[in-house]
Parts: sequence; C-alpha cells; structure tokens
Amino acid sequence: MDLQTLKQRFGIIGNSPALNYALSVADRVAPTNLSVLITGESGVGKEIFSQILHQLSPRKHSPFIAVNCGAIPEGTIDSELFGHEKGSFTGAGEKRKGYFESVDGGTIFLDEIGEMPLGTQARLLRVLESGEFIKVGSSVSQKTDVRVVAATNVNLMESVQKGKFREDLYYRLSTVPIEIPSLRDRGEDIYLLFRKFCIDFSEKNKTPIIQLDDEAKRLLLKYNWPGNVRQLKNIAEQISVLAKDKIVYADEFIRFIPDFTVSKTPAVMDYNDGNNGGGTNFSERELLYKMLFDIKKDINDLKQYVLSMGAAAPSNGNYSGVDVGQNKSFYNSNPVMMHEDLPSKGQVTSGAIILGEQSNYQRTETVDESLSIEDKEKELILRALKKHKGKRKNAANDLGISERTLYRKIKEYGIDD
Repeated sequence: MDLQTLKQRFGIIGNSPALNYALSVADRVAPTNLSVLITGESGVGKEIFSQILHQLSPRKHSPFIAVNCGAIPEGTIDSELFGHEKGSFTGAGEKRKGYFESVDGGTIFLDEIGEMPLGTQARLLRVLESGEFIKVGSSVSQKTDVRVVAATNVNLMESVQKGKFREDLYYRLSTVPIEIPSLRDRGEDIYLLFRKFCIDFSEKNKTPIIQLDDEAKRLLLKYNWPGNVRQLKNIAEQISVLAKDKIVYADEFIRFIPDFTVSKTPAVMDYNDGNNGGGTNFSERELLYKMLFDIKKDINDLKQYVLSMGAAAPSNGNYSGVDVGQNKSFYNSNPVMMHEDLPSKGQVTSGAIILGEQSNYQRTETVDESLSIEDKEKELILRALKKHKGKRKNAANDLGISERTLYRKIKEYGIDD
C-alpha cells in the first residue's frame, strides 16, 4: 500500500521524512507474525501504529485488544493477562480467562511495556518463545496464537542496564523496532495537524473555523510541544472555543500556552542540492563540528582584535603629551604596557595595549589545531568523564547523548575511564 493511501485510511496527517519512514516499516512488517516494538514519547500516536499493524495483517478479522501495562496493579496484572483459576487468590470467586486466551488468533497491544513487573516479563517471554502460558493458580499449560505489539516511551536499554527490564525479553520484543518522531521534530506537520483539529472541531460543533496570523503560526511551530499530538489537539480545541475572533493573533495565542518555551533542540539546517533539488540534513556530528569551528573562529577573532589594538598605537611615540623618546630606556625595559603603567607626565586617553618603539614583540602566525571530528568528539567525551569522575550516565546527560551511545563511543575510541 502506498503511503498516501495508508495515511488516508488511518487518518494520519503529515509528510515529515521520519514519519514516512515509520509508516513504511509498519506497512512492510504488518503481514508477518513478527513482534514489533514501537518507541516514542507520550502522545505521539503509538496506538495508531498498533492498529495499522493489526488491520494490514492476516489477523485483521480476529480480536484486537490494547492493554496499558502501567495502569494495571502489579498484584493483578498476571491474572489480567493470563487468567486465573477459581480460588487461586483472595477475591478469585470464579475462573477467568486472561487477555492471551481471549485474543487467541488476534493481536494484543501492550502499551507502556517498560512498566511491566519482572515476574510478568518472564511469563510473557515464555508466550513469545513457545506460545504457552499458565493461568494463575493452575499447573496446566495452555497454547495461544497471539501476535504481540509492544510500545514504550522510556529507553528500555537503560532499564535493562538498571535491572528493571529483562534483556532477553527486550531483544525478543524488538524483532522489528518502529520509532515514531516527536511532534517538535516534524516541522510543518505541526500546522497541518493544528488545522485538521480545528476543522474537525468546527464541523462537529458547528462553530467558525479559527485561523492563526503569521506571528501566531511562527509561535506554534517554535513551541516545544512536550505533550506531542495529544497536547496539540487539546490546544486547538481550546482556541476554537475561547478565541475572541476567527483570526487569532500571537498575543492571544500565547495565553493558551502559559508555560510557553521554544524548542531547546538544535535546529536542523538544510541546503538545496543543485543536482537534484532536494534537501540534505546535517548529522549530529556535523552540527557538533560546526559548533566547535564557530567557537574556534570566535577565539581567533578575539586574538586578532587584541593585536589590532596594539597595532593601532601612534608610531611617533606621543600619547597625549607623553614623549616616548625622552623615556626610551623606560619603554625599552617595559615593551608592553597598559595605560595605567605610563609615567605621570601627561595623560594617556586610550585604554589600548601600547607597544614601545624598541619592543621585541613580534607578530606570530596562528597555527590551526586539529579539526578532526573524531579528535574533538573524543576530547569532549574525555572532558565529560573527567568532570563527572567517570560516571557515564551523568557524562552522557551533559553531552546530550544516550548512555548507550556513550558506551559505544568509549569502546570506539578506546577510552579507559
């Protein structure tokens, strides 16, 4: 199925490359029985992707159920998923089927899988590997044919390292990973979604369709959107109800977002390729290189400014009445002086560095240090590890990368921390 048809069928708005890639992966893996792990921040639309995986699969006519693992108490989650026998625990007045038994032949979507208790994780791993489960209070193994789609808004690899998530289950679930981009990373999709929500609300409630002026639209695109699509929809509906006029200006728009802050992520620059007319995005390493190069350039500019201030001193040796010639021995012994060090005769009006006629000072050419991206990256990692006394998690946070990426870089550069 082509992407446009897929978007129309499931009501997906947007054209960002990251979203299109996630949709293409979902389309290709849907007809299989492989387990899928959907990752992304809260509110990005992970459940819609689980619906895509089910509706485009041979299981589409079989049951589908979504289970929020974080909303089920630890003491009852085993019973909810696998069922229980009568009298197996206090309150178990009758035999009960669990989700894996009820959805046999269909798809089960386990949202917030990172919140699942370790004991339940072991039971789930057995289902994924053999298709077998045992009800709470029973000793009889039962078979089930269920496709598992899991989702999380946390870094499961970090949970594995902390002992909160089973490593074998992580690799079993993430046979095919799908990462959904956050709203702030989707560019113009934000405005398209906002317009869609406003139009839907207007049609449903018979109200005028509100519009944003250019400045309000700019603020809409700059906002960080921590709640992603869910938050955007709420804001669109609030504005549709409470806006004074059809045209919403920036000063009114910003009142609907009291904690307004712009995105703190680096802007992704692009340029047009003259050969194909397409845009090319800089990688994170290229952005880091540019940042380091800009800092180096600023330092060199500062050096040149200081040198130019020295060169700007008058060549005749006269500074507002100070006769350098009459004090030649004094200046020879003090070739570089600030104005407060000059003899009391006369007054120096410039705050520049003064070079005497007999100064031994010579201009030196600045030699560029290494501009290797690898060298700079290694240097920053070493500095971060030293700063945090070898604590990799704190160093990773300071560098703005994941702890997993830091581990890989340490190994790649052979750093002994």
